[in-house]
Amino acid sequence: MYLTRFTIDTTRRGARKLLASPQAMHAAVRGAFPVPEDHERPGARTLWRLDTTTDGTIQLYLVSPGQPDLTHLVEQAGRPTAEAWTTRPYDGLLASLQPGQRWAFRLTANPTRSGRKTADAKETQRFGHLRVEDQTQWLITRGERCGFAIAPQRDGEPNLKLHRRQTVTFRRAATAVTLTTVTYDGLLDITDADAFRQSLTVGIGHAKAYGCGLLTIAPAN
Repeated sequence: MYLTRFTIDTTRRGARKLLASPQAMHAAVRGAFPVPEDHERPGARTLWRLDTTTDGTIQLYLVSPGQPDLTHLVEQAGRPTAEAWTTRPYDGLLASLQPGQRWAFRLTANPTRSGRKTADAKETQRFGHLRVEDQTQWLITRGERCGFAIAPQRDGEPNLKLHRRQTVTFRRAATAVTLTTVTYDGLLDITDADAFRQSLTVGIGHAKAYGCGLLTIAPAN
């Protein structure tokens, strides 16, 4: 597995096109892996997320089974420098994970619930959680089967911050797609190392092709 960071040059027209459409960004990410096995393998798939730093820089993060080639993204939306992107092996971190470890984390996700649109509808659909309370509980519940628990603060409340809560709509061919997304920052404790590793390599929740599901961790200082 590999972890990649790519800096997007927002002054470029191609960058603005990619940032306006998760479908366009998905296609650009997919284009970085001409070998299918480098994009998706059993137990591992390519995940991506857009982050904005405090100075307004937008970073594209990828976790992938194979090493990506982002030359086409540099030409379209990047900075033509020697460090247009950086890729590092991810397997060492994955192997080091143990129950009881505490990590800082970030996750952009599509928190949803299943239900029927009307009382007499025969098929269930996915609906996005819109309230902060529901979005928070979604992650706490999901964490129970993904190998982690949100660490508590001193007052007992979850050590968790929700931001970039939004509903986005974009085109996929002739169909309009609407997603509810939220970015979570906080502290977590690993409860099941194998399940947690799987969460890092296959993602959490739905809409993974559209920038959701990538959980990244850093030392909890």
